[in-house]
Amino acid sequence: MALRDIVIQAPALPDAAVEAFAAACPAARVSRRAGAARLHGVDDGAQTRRIVAALAAYWKCDAALLAPDLRSGSFRLLVMDMDSTLVTIEGIDELARLAGKGAEVAAITEAAMRGQIRDYAQSLRRRVALLKGADTGLAAQVIRERLQLSPGAGGLLDAARTLGWRTLLVSGGFTVFADHVRDELGIDASWANALHSRDGRYTGDVSGPAENDGQIVDAAAKARALRTHCAALACTPAQAIAIGDGANDLEMLAAAGFSVAFRAKPVVREGAQIALDHSGLDGLLNAFADRW
Repeated sequence: MALRDIVIQAPALPDAAVEAFAAACPAARVSRRAGAARLHGVDDGAQTRRIVAALAAYWKCDAALLAPDLRSGSFRLLVMDMDSTLVTIEGIDELARLAGKGAEVAAITEAAMRGQIRDYAQSLRRRVALLKGADTGLAAQVIRERLQLSPGAGGLLDAARTLGWRTLLVSGGFTVFADHVRDELGIDASWANALHSRDGRYTGDVSGPAENDGQIVDAAAKARALRTHCAALACTPAQAIAIGDGANDLEMLAAAGFSVAFRAKPVVREGAQIALDHSGLDGLLNAFADRW
């Protein structure tokens, strides 16, 4: 049976939680740090996975079984979704709320995130059409009043620079928000969609970035962006890390060598190699054995 490391983390991880994991899953040794623990050399198997899932739910912490030789130096690219991942909001929902179209747009957004609307580009166009006539100044108001970085975003990007990872923000949202987040966090590049306007009002139209031939950034485009940047770095997708939360991120997560579900929908959490439901984005760093 293969050996794995169990990484346990939460903002305030109690000693009792670590002791419970160690008692149920005997390890060669246990490493501790603030808000996290790593159980080294645990027998992997269906029973271990059931125990880990049950203990994580009971102690309200994140827990993942990971390869003991997983190293940060194995990766060259970090690709991140924006809305509800790098930032705590869905930008279009906030724009719609200020424009008086909040309920209509939020219903379409939620259905798309859960995968109930398969054609993301169609769902986005439907939502953007509802913004027709809204003042473009509403975007600045969203940034000023509502846009907040997710916990751990700054720490993750600081570490990425130290590790020499190239960073990419790829979003099915809008450039007006993506450019702001990119510049605030010092992200190397971004792909997002452009809201069209005329005379200070939104026209209800949207288009994708030139890098995607003007096509809407959807699930396929996110995976394409990852592969395109890997090619530019002369590395393989196996050397990329992807972080996302919704159905629109599934292809990108599947293309990456290491996938992270952050505060994610169940369909995303199930397929990711690590899920961060309690920890901040910088909890990703605890996955790597060389970070301990």
